[in-house]
Parts: sequence; structure tokens; C-alpha cells
Amino acid sequence: MRYQICISGAASGDTVQAAHQLAFDLGKAIAVRGKTLMTGATIGLPWYAAKGAFSVDGKRGLSVGFSPASSFREHVTVYKLPTVEFDYINFTSMEYVGRDVHLVRSSDAVITVGGRMGSLHEFSTALESKKVCGVLLGSGGLADYIPTLLDNIDAPGAKEVIFDTDPERLVDKVIAALDAKNAGFEYYPDDRHISANRSGRG
Repeated sequence: MRYQICISGAASGDTVQAAHQLAFDLGKAIAVRGKTLMTGATIGLPWYAAKGAFSVDGKRGLSVGFSPASSFREHVTVYKLPTVEFDYINFTSMEYVGRDVHLVRSSDAVITVGGRMGSLHEFSTALESKKVCGVLLGSGGLADYIPTLLDNIDAPGAKEVIFDTDPERLVDKVIAALDAKNAGFEYYPDDRHISANRSGRG
């Protein structure tokens, strides 16, 4: 299945410099495995993840950005956000806070790398939404505080959060968790399910 995996991370700050290669590697790993990378169509670590996905030659997963803006023009001139590294941009018109919720709710899994308060909002939304959650330890910021946070605050699905220090290994673990979550779901990459549904109608 072409899962939609969100990379959540800081748009600016210390973790961008420290963890940009890790974010790049996460995005690349998602694309190489043929999955869809979801980001906030922003700068910083999500942008490096999008660059990683876009660096893959040949057949790869998609790179989809969720913009806080209402149009391409606003995305570029008002928010001053990138465009090149995305196969598609969803202009949510929800500003940053609403964009975050829409992004997470549209994703099958959320991986946190680095991160600040915005990433905390996305992480908590992912937990409450029962999404598969991964955390790249050693990337600084929020990611390295999440174990302490979950040890001290009750949260739904806290015991299922996936931790690792290696980007590729973490992506593989997240995909495995999604496979387990979707076990038994039949998916046809062609139109057989449509034909089956039509043939069942009175």
C-alpha cells in the first residue's frame, strides 16, 4: 500500500542545522520504499525531508505538501515557502495551526525529527488521532524529549510509539506497524474493487 507518512520537524532553530541530514534521509527512505511523503510544505526539517524524497531518481513515492496558505501566490509571497520539492501542494487556507491538524489527519503515520512547539502540536494530534507514531532519537529538540514526556503524561497509544536512532530503520519499523494495522484489508491497484462494488448493486 502507498502509505502517506508525515515528517514533522522544526522549520527553524538549532535542530535544523543539527538534524537536516537525518530529515533528508527520512524523506529519501520513504520515497525509495514507494510511499508518499507528507510535510507542511515549509522550510527547515520538513523541507530537507522533501528534498530527500525528491532526490530519488526513477520510480519513487510522491512528495505532498500541506500549505497554510489559500493559494500558490499566498504560499510564495506571504508565507515565503518552497514549491519545487513537491509533486502536489494542498493549499489548506487554514494558517499554521489548522494546517497541522489537516496534515496529520490526512496521514497514516507521523515521524518526528527534531522539532519545536509546532511539532509537539502535530505529535499530540497524531496520538489523539490514533496514528502510527515514530520518533527519531538523537535528532534533538522535541524528538529527544518525547520519551520523558510520555513517561510523565498519560497519552493514548504512548506504548505503541516507535523509537529509533537510524532513519531507514525507523521508516521500516513504521511501515511494518502500518502493515500490521492494515492486515486483512484487501487493496487492488486497478479497478477490480470498483467493478466488484458495481456488480453488487441491485
